[in-house]
Amino acid sequence: MSISQKPFGISPKGDAVTKYTLTNAHGASVSVIDFGGVVTSIIVPDKNGKLDDVNLGFDDVAVYDGKGGSMGALIGRVGNRIGGAAFDLEGTHYVLGKNNGENNLHGGPEDFSVRMWDAKTAEEKGRDVLTLTLQSPDGDQGFPGTLDVKVEYSFNDDNELGIHYYANTDKPTLVNLTNHCYFNLDGHQSGSIKDLTLQINCDCATEVKPDLIPTGKLLPSASLPYGFVTETRIGDVLAHTDNDPTMKAAGGVDFNYCAGRDRETKVIAVLRSPKTGRRMDVITDQPGVQCYTGQGLNHEGKDHVHYGPYAGVCLETQHYPDAIHHPHFESAVLRPQDTYDTFTIYRFTAE
Repeated sequence: MSISQKPFGISPKGDAVTKYTLTNAHGASVSVIDFGGVVTSIIVPDKNGKLDDVNLGFDDVAVYDGKGGSMGALIGRVGNRIGGAAFDLEGTHYVLGKNNGENNLHGGPEDFSVRMWDAKTAEEKGRDVLTLTLQSPDGDQGFPGTLDVKVEYSFNDDNELGIHYYANTDKPTLVNLTNHCYFNLDGHQSGSIKDLTLQINCDCATEVKPDLIPTGKLLPSASLPYGFVTETRIGDVLAHTDNDPTMKAAGGVDFNYCAGRDRETKVIAVLRSPKTGRRMDVITDQPGVQCYTGQGLNHEGKDHVHYGPYAGVCLETQHYPDAIHHPHFESAVLRPQDTYDTFTIYRFTAE
């Protein structure tokens, strides 16, 4: 294992950005920058041992500044949507920024994906670790409490990308941290995820209104054209977009799937490429995962590759969206006496 670093340009606010590359004994690697905690590349082998980058990204740090669909970034304070961009907590009403119609998305217009993080590296036996830290002040984006955040990225000789999230607060607040990588196991340059297959090991999905805010009802996955209860070609699911009102409103798949069992380790999703033999298992202790099929993509990516709609798929582990307004959802409230502590592993194999 080894960690290297090199400059990655200047942030829009004038900070020098560094790219850290964690390389394992087999030559596979993961690169992360300290601006936004963005994963810029994931280079892993296919069934023939050929290495390729399966993570969409950009060569220019400026594109990561809110212009790239949160590409590869750390998301916070609260990933996904909060209806009405406001909430009540312990008798106080908090108003957030509206950056998704009338709603708050991923914490607001100045979320963690556009912040500089402090970075520290460690080379351990069989794995490398990049630790990023950030302090979010009381009132940041409208959220209460000073929040101290630590995120550990690790990569090991088994081609497992681990993301371990920690946070502490001095006031009750909301926290739902996640990562927004866009994956394409055929290679980031291949243009489409439609021939990939996906299985999501969740019994239900959150019913949503046209603005993708949950109604509070959970729908059995087996009853949905986008349920992914068994291994299914993504293109076959997307073929239902024009005929299913919920998918049509979303432009494809952009839904939260509910496994429940918060803090219990589980394989919540499996993504495969029949072409390359690559497989990605999403392992987490979170109760849900947001699958987004990249219908909003329209970007010039790294290596001069154009990313159009459906060029990548996100599998964002999380608590359920808008949980603060639905008491029967797993709570996203963090209190001073507790520590936010959760992990996700993206395990890459080839078969």
